[in-house]
Amino acid sequence: MPPKGGGTNLHSQKRFPMNVHTLFAVLLASFLLAGSHARDSPKPNVLLIAVDDLNDWVGCLGGHPQTKTPNIDRLAARGILFTNAHCQGTMCNPSRISLLWGRRPSSTGFYDNHYHVSKEPEFLDSHVSLPNHFAAHGYRTLTAGKVFHGGANPKDHSQVVGPRLGQWRKGLDQKVHDKPKGWHRTWDFGPQDYEETKFTDHVTATWVAEQLGSEHEKPFFLSCGFYRPHVPFFPPRRVYDSLKNVQLPPVHEDDWNDLPDAAQKVSLSNPKIPTHDWMKDKKRWQLAVHAYLACVRWTDEQLGRVLDALDKGPHAKDTIVVLFSDHGYHLGEKQRWSKFSLWERTTRVPLIISVPGGVKAQTDQPVELLSIYPTLIELCGLPANPKLEGVSLRPLLDNPEADWEHVALSTLGQNNHAVRDQRWRYIRYADGSEELYDHRTDPNEWINLAFGEPGRAHAKIIEKLGTYLPKLNEPQRGLTP
Repeated sequence: MPPKGGGTNLHSQKRFPMNVHTLFAVLLASFLLAGSHARDSPKPNVLLIAVDDLNDWVGCLGGHPQTKTPNIDRLAARGILFTNAHCQGTMCNPSRISLLWGRRPSSTGFYDNHYHVSKEPEFLDSHVSLPNHFAAHGYRTLTAGKVFHGGANPKDHSQVVGPRLGQWRKGLDQKVHDKPKGWHRTWDFGPQDYEETKFTDHVTATWVAEQLGSEHEKPFFLSCGFYRPHVPFFPPRRVYDSLKNVQLPPVHEDDWNDLPDAAQKVSLSNPKIPTHDWMKDKKRWQLAVHAYLACVRWTDEQLGRVLDALDKGPHAKDTIVVLFSDHGYHLGEKQRWSKFSLWERTTRVPLIISVPGGVKAQTDQPVELLSIYPTLIELCGLPANPKLEGVSLRPLLDNPEADWEHVALSTLGQNNHAVRDQRWRYIRYADGSEELYDHRTDPNEWINLAFGEPGRAHAKIIEKLGTYLPKLNEPQRGLTP
């Protein structure tokens, strides 16, 4: 009796029995065909999401009790959450250059927020950016928002360019606070009342959602950058008003007593950003924290729109999603504001990698944003870039409890570095002065164990962590912070 449906199969063909040689040939052909399909199988897509100035005030990291980030949290539940991830440059431009070209600031010499890359043809000619690496190996590259610093697209590093920083309509945001002369023009905070669809990050999310809902002939590398919670902290009023009785982060009034002079010079004296004393004296501290938390909620809403578009579109099962922040942010902690420091609040960042069908967990191993580039090209089966200095996170994606001998290194200006492992933060400044913090007992970094008698007691730890620091002959391009 023929098989159901009227056809025939090999097992029902009694008139033409298959001999051993024929069976072997069929099996061999099937094996070769399967191997051919495996080699020719479509490569996964990549959705790379940057969030500007986002510290650990997200739900899954527990950084602030009133934060609300259900969409970051649901993405974390779909992949690996790296709870001890750190940026390599503690301001926008050095961090993004390091991530996108896979080199440390101490190797490239890019330390400040002036976008020198566009004026360095030798660097651009000798280094391949992350999107260009994907484009060179068959990917369609797309971008929107702030990925490269300032929303730049140097030398057409993405083939398709959506709305970017500086391209949105101007004049919509309205000043909320007066500020002292000399402050950076972006320093302001408070709710805004214009139509939500015109907010910059809503525009970015709309464009990205459209791309995720479309078919693509090639695998795509889609990078997008949300601008908030970067200053000015301007969320929609609806989101701002949803927060009540905002709590302030903990601050130690004597925190500076055991800091070396270099720490105060490098991390505490930037005339363009507000002082903590001004924030307190003018009663603006709580208002600024309120606006920052509202911006975090607003950006999370836009991420939700992007994730919904991915889940409902044709690429839900074949797209790797990476979310990161370029650096953290102080909102009064250690009596300071903004980034530009080598302390935990600035260097620690959210980092989530979700691979379809991959492991779902979290790890507290110290990792770097520098690892995003080598991780993605390994996950997508692309050739290695020999100039990359980061290590792939593939071992931790496969097994979050795998042995991991690496540390995270962060840089602020020439010869100022911080080393972070699972327990300790060690900082050494260009003049040789030091800080050491034990995160098991001092998560707020209030007690400098490299100061006075504790420094002698922890000499072996300091010596060990110091071996990870770059040598002193570091290059420098352009201006310093």
